[in-house]
Amino acid sequence: MMEPTQGDTQVDPGLRSVLLEAQGVSKSFPGVKALDNVDFTLRRGEVHAVVGENGAGKSTLMKILAGIYQPDSGEICLRGEKVHLPDPLSAQHKGISVIHQEFFLMNHLTIAQNIFIGREPKRFGILDEDKLNRDAQELLDRVGLEVSPKTRVSSLSVAAQQMVEIAKALSFNSSVLIMDEPTAALTSRESDRLFEIIHDFVNESDDRAVVYISHRMDEIRTISTQVTVLRDGKFVETKPMRELTIPRIIQLMVGREIKSDVRPEPREHTEYVLEVDNLSTAELVRDVSFKVERGEILGFAGLMGAGRTEVARALIGADPKTSGSVTLHGKPVKISHPQDAVRAGIGYLSEDRKKYGLVMGQSVAQNTVLASLPHFTKGGVIDDSKIRRVAGKWVKTLGTKTPHIQQQVRNLSGGNMQKVVLAKWLERDCDVLIFDEPTRGIDVGAKQEIYDLLDRLTSEGKSIIMISSEMEEVLRLSDRIAVMCDGRITGFLTNAEATQEKIMELATQFSAVREEEEEVA
Repeated sequence: MMEPTQGDTQVDPGLRSVLLEAQGVSKSFPGVKALDNVDFTLRRGEVHAVVGENGAGKSTLMKILAGIYQPDSGEICLRGEKVHLPDPLSAQHKGISVIHQEFFLMNHLTIAQNIFIGREPKRFGILDEDKLNRDAQELLDRVGLEVSPKTRVSSLSVAAQQMVEIAKALSFNSSVLIMDEPTAALTSRESDRLFEIIHDFVNESDDRAVVYISHRMDEIRTISTQVTVLRDGKFVETKPMRELTIPRIIQLMVGREIKSDVRPEPREHTEYVLEVDNLSTAELVRDVSFKVERGEILGFAGLMGAGRTEVARALIGADPKTSGSVTLHGKPVKISHPQDAVRAGIGYLSEDRKKYGLVMGQSVAQNTVLASLPHFTKGGVIDDSKIRRVAGKWVKTLGTKTPHIQQQVRNLSGGNMQKVVLAKWLERDCDVLIFDEPTRGIDVGAKQEIYDLLDRLTSEGKSIIMISSEMEEVLRLSDRIAVMCDGRITGFLTNAEATQEKIMELATQFSAVREEEEEVA
């Protein structure tokens, strides 16, 4: 991670002229007041972080500034003049671009086509493909993505797609760049490259600024000059980053103290619930073996691309395996399809909850019972009243913020979407739960709620496999840690002996050997 640079700027933010401003902005949705008389000021040359819990109003405010939503009251001013932003195209024409947390790419098109769609260069009225690809290549070079602009987006990793979104936003030559969780899918090295891009962006012109939304406090400290805190749709405070500490920001966000240095107590050995032997896939996973005890959290750590998610997908039958056996409660089980895993009592919470965990157009209630639907039917007829009772129970138990159980999950915040996924698998009552990036894109307050839930599940005897890219999260939750590199498990650590240094040493073990071999060759 880069050392703090922006936060140490010598220019007093209060002396910079205002570039973009929201004054008294309010916005309501059915049953929810998302923003309540919020003020926000973005000055030239700033990297201005907007922080708050899920549901605090951050994304709603950004969507108003980007022309996606219209405010119920209040006004937006650009360079001191009131502006009307009826749609995203109008905002782009005025120099406001957004990098959304969720991708807006067309998988069947190439990178170049995605970047310049609707703005393709033409020659004599005909598409100039050479220029299209040249211009796209310049942007890819700028963001450090080493791939051909002719590559179809469908073949890219999640991290590469994020870099394409960033390249696309830069292509508009905007004055205001709004970034919503831009590093959620990036490695540490890719994140550092993004921070360099941000610095270059604000320094290349005296008429530019960045609005930065992230739940990662170390990023806020590294990249931002100003911080605005929202809570429950209301403005709390704006201050220069140099006047704030991370604990103070968190306290302003959640209204209470969050403990970040907790580790699980040592636990006694219990019986093994799940045993995986010599699991392999054609693409990456090689001879992976591990055991999970009753009431244990086995964390999987490693760098992006190490094969952690691939292990989980092969285990549940989502990806074909070339070898390997699975034993559950001492008995061999054959898992060739995710339905086999569910029937055996294994639930999988994907890192991509929108694509694999939820049906976005259905309600909270419908999603809650998806994995247990046969239990809610009798004689081929769905018992809607039973579904409502069960969904209401889980909304209350998990503290899910929703106007009602018939609300479509697409309208919930990321943290509340994750709670609906949790409810689905808790209702199914699986013995083994696999959590892949359980708190990705979730604020510190909601994270703590999920941590408490995981602790409670293990105390009830559930066995949990947790995959996380956040080292602090792995150390906070895991009883034991399996570290992966290049598709293999390179070692196991008990929580008591685990440190970030030891995890990183194991996470780079095979990579270091390969680099040495390549240098010799």
